[in-house]
Amino acid sequence: MTATPGATPTIVLVGHGMVGQRFLEALAERGLTATHRVVVLCEEPRPAYDRVQLTSYFSGRTPEDLSLTDLEFIKDHGIELHIGDPAETIDRAARTVTARSGLVVDYDVLVLATGSYPFVPPVPNKDATGCFVYRTIEDLLAIEEYAKSRATTGAVVGGGLLGLEAAGALKGLGLDAHIVEFAPRLMPVQVDEGGGAALLRTIEQMGLTVHTGVGTQEIVTGPDGAVTGMKLSDGSELATDLVVFSAGVRPRDQLARDAGLTVGERGGIAVDEQCRTVSDPRVFAIGECALAADGRVYGLVAPGYEQAETAAATIASDEAAFTGADLSTKLKLLGVDVASFGDAHGTTEDCLDVVYSDSRAGLYKKLVIGADGTLLGGILVGDAEAYGTLRALTGSVPPVSPESLVLPAGAGAGDRLGPSALPDDAIICSCHNVTKGTIRGAVTEHSCTTVPEVKKCTKAGTGCGSCVKVLGQLVTAELEASGVEVDKGLCGCFAQTREELYEIVLALRITSYRELLDRYGRADARGGEGCEVCKPTVGSIIASLAPAIGASGYVLDGEQAALQDTNDHFLANLQKNGSYSVVPRIPGGEIAPEKLIVIGEIARDFGLYTKITGGQRIDMFGARVEQLPLIWARLVDAGFESGHAYGKALRTVKSCVGSTWCRYGVQDSVRMAIDLELRYRGLRSPHKLKSAVSGCQRECAEAQSKDFGVIATAGGWNLYVGGNGGATPRHADLLAQDLSDAELVRLIDRFLMFYIRTADRLERTSTWLERLPGGLDHVRDVVVHDSLGICDELERLMREHVAHYRDEWAETVGDPEKLARFVSFVNAPDTPDPVVSFVPERDQIKPDLPLLSIGLRPADDVLEGSAQR
Repeated sequence: MTATPGATPTIVLVGHGMVGQRFLEALAERGLTATHRVVVLCEEPRPAYDRVQLTSYFSGRTPEDLSLTDLEFIKDHGIELHIGDPAETIDRAARTVTARSGLVVDYDVLVLATGSYPFVPPVPNKDATGCFVYRTIEDLLAIEEYAKSRATTGAVVGGGLLGLEAAGALKGLGLDAHIVEFAPRLMPVQVDEGGGAALLRTIEQMGLTVHTGVGTQEIVTGPDGAVTGMKLSDGSELATDLVVFSAGVRPRDQLARDAGLTVGERGGIAVDEQCRTVSDPRVFAIGECALAADGRVYGLVAPGYEQAETAAATIASDEAAFTGADLSTKLKLLGVDVASFGDAHGTTEDCLDVVYSDSRAGLYKKLVIGADGTLLGGILVGDAEAYGTLRALTGSVPPVSPESLVLPAGAGAGDRLGPSALPDDAIICSCHNVTKGTIRGAVTEHSCTTVPEVKKCTKAGTGCGSCVKVLGQLVTAELEASGVEVDKGLCGCFAQTREELYEIVLALRITSYRELLDRYGRADARGGEGCEVCKPTVGSIIASLAPAIGASGYVLDGEQAALQDTNDHFLANLQKNGSYSVVPRIPGGEIAPEKLIVIGEIARDFGLYTKITGGQRIDMFGARVEQLPLIWARLVDAGFESGHAYGKALRTVKSCVGSTWCRYGVQDSVRMAIDLELRYRGLRSPHKLKSAVSGCQRECAEAQSKDFGVIATAGGWNLYVGGNGGATPRHADLLAQDLSDAELVRLIDRFLMFYIRTADRLERTSTWLERLPGGLDHVRDVVVHDSLGICDELERLMREHVAHYRDEWAETVGDPEKLARFVSFVNAPDTPDPVVSFVPERDQIKPDLPLLSIGLRPADDVLEGSAQR
């Protein structure tokens, strides 16, 4: 059929990905959707979604969560969106586009946003059963289904961004995952040899196997035509059931080629600085299919957005030009921060490198500095906290020494630099080219007072999101500089900070969240129910102060139960299939054979999955909610207690075997670890706490990556604080050295209570220590030298905690009223949850998770004009 052209000019957009959606928004912003008919031909069976966050599907996000398309926007602007109906031919003479369904649309302006396609090396059997690419949601669904039904091992061809994400996805699906990269290092475009080495170590520690410097020669198949292995260029063969090709992308320009449009020698539709094709002024090309005027095809979303803006402005007869783009990137691959910006590889003549490398922590930071001191670029692996500031400083001489920009906190760099020191022309959001000056203007000229308001006003932070933290710091700084009082309240219910609420609860002995809300909550929140931010926060404060204020220390007593999150509510960690894990405390990792046998018998009798954790204890997975008290009862009878794996509390105090067994040990680290864990067990805090005790300087217990860590010396104990081995690794700082047992315990008492008293909600000790004015020096003044005169109180609060500790599992199994909450269905307490199911794996079990329903729509299910589905 042929669409009847009217007097209204028509814009046809071919492709509805991230760049295509941004083009539609740019048209709407300029009023072009009101003066033009806009038709979109979309190949995929769904509207535009966030392809940058594609891998998050395997972390539980649904396709709906990834969607970038507000259907109300489509409806309100009269956009005709044809889903699953791609353009197949272009007749430039007649100015028509024909879709697969037979739909023919006349155009006055045609915009090609066809994106790119995955490159698959021309190796034998590349199309065999079990071979996939990693590009769309449909690709992910196919990989997930095949991995679940037919594979135990998977290999990814390509060690770039998408290759690492694909390997992480295979690992998450339970497969043994391999990465095959032809270059000598991972991510060769973004990082150098040092960065690649740091990334390699970290990824291998996650259990992935990496093969660099080798190529794929052939896909090996079995009699049924399915993948059984890969032959590599070094002559070796890799056994695998599934292969994912992620070896780069190529511009999708075939539609343009067939229409006679000029394309580059290596692909890409040739366009000028206004994004018009050089062959036809009525046809534009944007995004990964376009060969820009500078001779590059840009494979990042930020340049694509800028091209979309340029094309829309040109169509609106505004002056605009795309002359190139910032290729800086900040990624989180398998939980590892990786960033590069500017001239990351140091190609400029006479440039110098400033490098900080810590292979043990997986950190690598390199700055490229010009001969005149200009920051030219850099690479960050393992810690990209400073990315926003460093990228904005690129091209200028930093106002501080380069080494201070890469050294970690506590390493002696005194001249730190924050976002407020950046010039106004510094680009803060590279996705939308938003400068610091524009952000300041949103606050001072447009009266924006919050980050969401600034986002809406400037679009900063609405792309990849890597600039949001810097954005928040700038908004706060600008408000304060303007004399505006910044709301630092905990949430919409309380104007006080967590620290202020702690002081109120302690001073007035408030034992009820309801009393605190009604007396000190914001006026419009009083009498209400509170929110998901303040309820668990106040619950934690009351629990940590329970003995001192006369409250119940049991978190499920009375009103306290309603304040807890899911894990605390059931005294166990909720898992992805609705089951729970049970982690008994094993102080110092020391356990007698009889107790090991009990754990084994419980795991066997209840069919639980067992795993030895990094904190030297045993985790049992797969318990249904009604089974929890039965498991706890047997553990309590055997002398176990809750390990608080579910709580914002002390988790473990890890230890080496110490002087008792080790020929290098100088102190009894096991005894000290057990004493510390039993002293601080059940201590509720703003975030989880982890600790370790090493019996000598060989540091086998890794104490310097813990919230508080202890290392033995010939003269006693050294105490380190503020470490974190999680998503943002940080070495702990030395607080005091050569301490006696009594001195060590006294300082830890003070440190922990001072942290609990002053930290923000969900703030680890590492972040707290860096945020606290004065940092480590201030903490040392307070807890060692008692500069505030509060150490007696801090010690008293800890003594009261220790004296009143009660095991939460024992409290529960001994009270029939408390046991009543542990059922899947209140009206059928003996009925197990049918959704909780398992399948066998490696002689144990794993969750049996059905494929998520994504609601595919057929090609003829379209949104045209103002019609609704």
